[in-house]
Amino acid sequence: MNAFKRLVFACLLFSSVGLFGQVSNQLEMLDIFNLEYVSDPQISPDGQKVIYVRNFKDVMTDRNLSNLWIASFDGSSNRPLTTGEQNDRSPKWSHDGKKIVYASNKSGKSEIYLRWMDSGEEMVLVNSEKSPSNITWSPDDKHLAFNMFVPKAKPSPIKMPAAPKGAKWNSPPKYVDDLGWRRDGVGELPQGNQQLFTVPVSGGTPRQLTDAPFNHGSAVWGKDCQHLYFSANMREDRELEGTDSDIYSINLMSGQLTKLTDRYGPDGNPAISPDGKKMAYLGFDDKYRGYQISRLYIADIDGSNSQLISGNLDRDVGNITWSADGKGLYFQYTDKAHTKIGYITTKGKVTEITDGLGGVSLGRPYTSGAFSIAANGNYAYTWAETQEPSDLGVGNKGNNKRITKVNEDLLDYKQLGSVEEIWYKSSADGLDIHGWIVKPADFDPNKKYPLILEIHGGPFTSYGPVFSGEIQLMAAAGYVVLYTNPRGSTSYGYDFGNQIDKNYPSKDYDDLMSGVDEVIKRGYIDENQLFVTGGSGGGVLTSWIIGKTDRFKAAVVAKPVINWYSWALYADMSAFATRYWFDKKPWEDPEKYMKHSPISLVGNVTTPTMLLTGESDLRTPIHESEQYYSALKLQGVETAMVRIPGAYHGIAARPSNLIGKVAAILTWFDKYKTESVSVDIRR
Repeated sequence: MNAFKRLVFACLLFSSVGLFGQVSNQLEMLDIFNLEYVSDPQISPDGQKVIYVRNFKDVMTDRNLSNLWIASFDGSSNRPLTTGEQNDRSPKWSHDGKKIVYASNKSGKSEIYLRWMDSGEEMVLVNSEKSPSNITWSPDDKHLAFNMFVPKAKPSPIKMPAAPKGAKWNSPPKYVDDLGWRRDGVGELPQGNQQLFTVPVSGGTPRQLTDAPFNHGSAVWGKDCQHLYFSANMREDRELEGTDSDIYSINLMSGQLTKLTDRYGPDGNPAISPDGKKMAYLGFDDKYRGYQISRLYIADIDGSNSQLISGNLDRDVGNITWSADGKGLYFQYTDKAHTKIGYITTKGKVTEITDGLGGVSLGRPYTSGAFSIAANGNYAYTWAETQEPSDLGVGNKGNNKRITKVNEDLLDYKQLGSVEEIWYKSSADGLDIHGWIVKPADFDPNKKYPLILEIHGGPFTSYGPVFSGEIQLMAAAGYVVLYTNPRGSTSYGYDFGNQIDKNYPSKDYDDLMSGVDEVIKRGYIDENQLFVTGGSGGGVLTSWIIGKTDRFKAAVVAKPVINWYSWALYADMSAFATRYWFDKKPWEDPEKYMKHSPISLVGNVTTPTMLLTGESDLRTPIHESEQYYSALKLQGVETAMVRIPGAYHGIAARPSNLIGKVAAILTWFDKYKTESVSVDIRR
């Protein structure tokens, strides 16, 4: 058993019971395996039933699993459609509401299942070693379209002689000539591409529509059932111009491809109007900025007369769905960390339908969510709470109802930390900054508590008022936790997001320090017990912070970028990083790369620091942590390195990794923490 596994095991053993063998009423490490959440709610065409994905975990196999459940719109008849230790996902209703299709690996392969809703009978439509995805019904419910990876061998130019009979040679050399030859979460990329397929609902062999050397986005059907609309980047130099995609149509009879959009920037997510005459889609004019707003456009079905209709909404638009009358579209957006459903007319007038979406990220409190809407205006969505992961919510015109409590068996008898929303001014320039304070469940205002500053990644993402298993475990360990959205965070508009364009880290440091000062002013924080941690972009900022101040007793730098020069040439996003996050390539402007690299400040660091990264991480590769670890050791700073075996950038992809991450952080902070003391804060 290696050191990391011993650490996790010790923490699990300690947290499984309270003093004298009593069960604790606070959240514990092993509770992570008992947490469930709702995702991908799909409302029926008549608005009377909702199918949703219920996600759960298996403590014995350390896997994330999911089944399909169904409930009536009024919350009654909530029951499973599928059961078993498998992954059932992506349910889609037929237009007549009589059937669904969904993807599952219950047979050990990736398959698409067709299910009759009246009888519950099922059949396999697609059986493949590869994973079919983005399943859509034709308007007449006779066919499905979907994406699937098609391997295509790329012969090596290196010719090896034949090995003698019985010889045991090494595998032949690997010949790589692609810039994007590996990707985080996958590793080395197989040769081939995502292609488009159709299959009759009556059964039969899937028909491959495309066979091109580039990936095809998810397709939607034209009203005539004879055309599919999809996005793709067909540029010859797409490795370097990876964001420049356009929308195409393909004629299913002739195979003819027609390009429908033509501007520099990403165009995608097409949605066809109910009368089949218009196409809505998302995109933007690419200006090489760090943060660019995803906007909504409408064009004629042939791509002509394109118009921007969300120009007055300074927020990203996503998940677009035409209204039944074709006069507008429903969409999802996040405004000041609150995820919402909106409606926009074809003239650009925006109305908020409801907010409170989210909760599908169990680890940290990232904004998220999903919804679907029926022709009668009934909608279903992931209901977000600060005290629970996502449940199923339904509503109409803002009259909402929560119809599930998938964690009542666990959280009804657990006391969680309270979450308080705050706004404060940055010391840098008075900019308004948004954040949240999480207090222990047994919070006593007459005590002084240690504070953890927890910083989000991205950096162009946002935290919100939603459940976070990691932060609740920190609060259960006796810490007050502060998390914020410093400048550069999304959901506050184009200008706020680009406050750090080509200048990261910078004043976001002041935003974070001002947040710490704001919480300290409230009187219940021990100023001598400040701790800081964050992952990815949060790891960058954590290492930057301890290079600029010694206020913190200890730090945990998770999956960071320490040296922008080395990262830009080693991570899985080189073409993007050297164009959108910097003005020039590393060798063209090495001083700027070093100026913003935390390694440039390592000589100032005195804070005891732990490094924590997945060993298979390709987004912020572990060599970044190794550089910093060696530098800190050479500086004589107390440091340790935690390596998560087999983990990519998304460490929490396995439940035990999430537990191990929090256990490691708390082990390091507890080493430097002293007991909370009672004080009279009125003095």
